[in-house]
Amino acid sequence: MGGIVAHEKGRLISAGGTDDHVHLLVSLRSRTALSDILRLLKANSSKWVHDTFADMRDFGWQDGYSAFSVSVSNIEHVERYIAEQERHHRRVSFQEELVEFLERHGVEYDERYIWT
Repeated sequence: MGGIVAHEKGRLISAGGTDDHVHLLVSLRSRTALSDILRLLKANSSKWVHDTFADMRDFGWQDGYSAFSVSVSNIEHVERYIAEQERHHRRVSFQEELVEFLERHGVEYDERYIWT
């Protein structure tokens, strides 16, 4: 994934996750559309998984994604958060955490589409 981001003149700062989601902390050029980079990340990483792991032919990303901006002063905090995903999600599920985060920050969402 870092190579894909670098090819688009961005920088992967941190990556991590669990068996049902991934977190990427990236720095992108201002003219790079987030939807474009995510399309490239999903397509190319899916191809790599399918080409590399024969038993994962059914692997696929969900249709949507969540993206949040991070201030420079919070980068270290977010890096720690990403590094501690497995331990963190023993206490709270990714789904519970995302809904709580959206609600805490007043982000509107529709439950019918959030997990597609």
